Amino acid sequence: MELRHLASFLAVVEEGQFARAAARLFLSPPAVTGHVRQLERELGVPLLERSPLRLTEAGERLVPHARAALAAANAAADAVAGLREDTPRGSELRVGIMVHGSAELTPAILRAFRRARPETNVTVVSLDFTDHVAALVEHRVDVAFLRPAPDDERIVSDPMTTEPRIITVSERCPLADAEALRLADVVDEPFLGLPDGVSRAFSDYLYFGTARNGEAPRLNPEGVRTPQDVLTGTAAGRGLSSGLYSFVRFYSWPGVRFVPLLDAPWEHSVLAARRDDTRLEVQAFRSLAVALARDLGPTLVPPPPLPRPWSGGNDSRPRAAGR
Repeated sequence: MELRHLASFLAVVEEGQFARAAARLFLSPPAVTGHVRQLERELGVPLLERSPLRLTEAGERLVPHARAALAAANAAADAVAGLREDTPRGSELRVGIMVHGSAELTPAILRAFRRARPETNVTVVSLDFTDHVAALVEHRVDVAFLRPAPDDERIVSDPMTTEPRIITVSERCPLADAEALRLADVVDEPFLGLPDGVSRAFSDYLYFGTARNGEAPRLNPEGVRTPQDVLTGTAAGRGLSSGLYSFVRFYSWPGVRFVPLLDAPWEHSVLAARRDDTRLEVQAFRSLAVALARDLGPTLVPPPPLPRPWSGGNDSRPRAAGR
């Protein structure tokens, strides 16, 4: 859900015509129409009736939330804009993003920062699983959207989203038939392995280290580094993997199912930075991100449904493919 789509939707509602909304936003009418249609596709419901133009019930419910989201984004941008005079022109900020970052918050924060501080050159860097700590401590990025929070005294983390956990399973695996699972259903299954160099915090997150009481999981030596590695390995039946609930909204893959874990502890995605980095552009980015996470997080990252848990029981629990 993009802020510009919400802005187009509100403009149509307030102006009463697509043409007047387009003129107000300095866009073409087809662009505004496209924004509203994209928003309707993402939400899965019509927001406007076209002839005559009026709000649907879903549209009426969205209006106050859309106004709150846009107001929060503008307030966050205004909060850091005052630092602009102290930042030299041509300053740079390298933003690392691992997997899909902090869901829909990530692009919202980047857009708001660019609007508030256009004199800062922002570069986005894709990070793989081995970069969880290394990219920051090796000064390859200045801030990074990660999960979970790094367990390293050199790094400070600001929580962005707090989400339930899911398991990725092959559609040929008996576990794929479950509407939901519990940790006891999966901890003994083989998981996709990670390459050397991955931080302990990330491997504990991926393999539910706390639930295992220190016992190592059974691993297939895949050496997965990226979400694509996870999805291809899962589809091939080589093992399970895990993620945050928002992973479902950003990735799909033939032969892969995502199953909620009902009793797994919820986990944060975070914005991380070096503790000793006091540059104004880093402080401004963190301040804006924290403000948007507080105000937009509940709107942009909806909670999952609560499906019935799988009832196979431990004794008859199905085994993952390839065992």
